[in-house]
Amino acid sequence: MDIAIKIIQFFMSLSLLVAIHEFGHYIVARIFKIRVEKFYIFFDPWFSLFKWKRGETEYGVGWLPLGGYVKIAGMIDESMDLEQMQSPVQPWEFRAKPAWQRFLVMIAGVVMNILLAMMIYSGIRYVWGESYMANEDIKRGYEFNEAAERMGFRDGDKVISIDGEPIDDVNEIRAKLLLTESDRQVVVERDGAQESFTISFDELLQMRRNREYEDLYMLRMPFIVDSVASASAASAGVMVGDEVVTLNGQKGGVQTFTDLLQQHKGDTVTLAVLRGSGMHELRVPVNDEGKVGVALKTDVYQPRTRSFTFWQAIPAGVGLACDTIVDYWQQLKLIFQPKTKMYEELGGFISIGSIFPSEWDWLRFWTMTAFLSIILAVMNILPIPGLDGGHALFTLWEMITGRKASDKFLEVMQYIGLAILLVLLVYANGNDIYRLFN
Repeated sequence: MDIAIKIIQFFMSLSLLVAIHEFGHYIVARIFKIRVEKFYIFFDPWFSLFKWKRGETEYGVGWLPLGGYVKIAGMIDESMDLEQMQSPVQPWEFRAKPAWQRFLVMIAGVVMNILLAMMIYSGIRYVWGESYMANEDIKRGYEFNEAAERMGFRDGDKVISIDGEPIDDVNEIRAKLLLTESDRQVVVERDGAQESFTISFDELLQMRRNREYEDLYMLRMPFIVDSVASASAASAGVMVGDEVVTLNGQKGGVQTFTDLLQQHKGDTVTLAVLRGSGMHELRVPVNDEGKVGVALKTDVYQPRTRSFTFWQAIPAGVGLACDTIVDYWQQLKLIFQPKTKMYEELGGFISIGSIFPSEWDWLRFWTMTAFLSIILAVMNILPIPGLDGGHALFTLWEMITGRKASDKFLEVMQYIGLAILLVLLVYANGNDIYRLFN
């Protein structure tokens, strides 16, 4: 059932994004009185799931969920309808229109995806606000995995700033370490004093390639007793509200102390607990399961929520969309740098589908849809033949130089672009399959 929910969300999101993208091409073409022969959600090689015709346009849904398309009369596109290009130019064809109109038709799909992301993010801000965990609320710092410790972090560190920029949201730490093209200067508060260290770009790349960012850090949850569940803990003097500061002299939080207790099964440990304003030392037995018979307080940290009025939500949503575009572009640049080997992170449909939750959550659904809309826009504007960016580039060249590319050149470029896209498609989905079995 969990997989079914993921699949349903994936196809709902993909269908919406493809429809909006192609509608952008369609509506601008119609504004300029260019004939649109087909409007399809998903591709329809050999047959379609269903179709209908209205006016000059055939509308339909294909069976191959790799995108969608509009077939614009008089244009060399993925349909490769070369026979039409041999006939005399008609006034309602794409090729009969001035370059600036053709350019607008080409970029309209990308513009629609960006506008959709801005609308969704604005709606999210208005309906749900912005929920975040404030860094200043994390009084006890963080616990880090081995990759973070190699880079210089220590359990209990509270991150103050990265490259001079103060950390407000807990999630900013991971984002700032991932989205970089250079070394990072980190300032942390450690044992009451501030310390700084530099993380090299190579270390950050290694962390990304090994996917160690997934559990890079977590909140250091304090070991606060919510209830005493065993007679042995009660007789040892443990009381509700006690906060364990050290275990056998070692400082830490829930994760650290849980690991230590597992190492002392059937033994007795010494706890230094904070009770009110005083410290107390207790000798507490550990059972065979590595527990001391207490339940812990779990609601120590509460997220903050920023609320937005309707008029505040719009610029907030637009700003979030712009920030997402910048962040994604930075990641994309790393992928195209061979020395980084970030191309190994490319994923296909399994990777995209996995970002959706296994339980239905409208906030997550719309957040992921807006993010995918940004990805679709950025990927489509790349100057690769066969993509909108490739078509727009050739048209922009014509606008600047006054020289129009020949139909033969555009035909060859279209074949090259389709080949590039096919290789990328096979490689990205091959990565998914490889990761699935490894």
